[in-house]
Amino acid sequence: MFSNSLGWVMGIVFVLSWLAQSVAGLAANNGQRLSELRDAQDWGAYIMSAEFWNRTLQNWQSEFLAVASMVVLSIHLRQRGSPEPVGASHQATGVEG
Repeated sequence: MFSNSLGWVMGIVFVLSWLAQSVAGLAANNGQRLSELRDAQDWGAYIMSAEFWNRTLQNWQSEFLAVASMVVLSIHLRQRGSPEPVGASHQATGVEG
């Protein structure tokens, strides 16, 4: 499991951020619906709605979070068999400098 830790972490971050965005979007959407005197939606109906997918696909902050977390986590969670092992000497990697 540790050898694929970067993939696991990025997958978990994606699922958790998508889940958090869906819950926050549901709360905002239901607040709007209640102000218009309409019935609130449940989570299942909300994630199948066009409103949810519009918010999800237009959420540019999540793109920045994904890129930043990929950069930071790739430094700490190297994949096993990486061509550039972390902490190896220059002689071991063949890199001079």
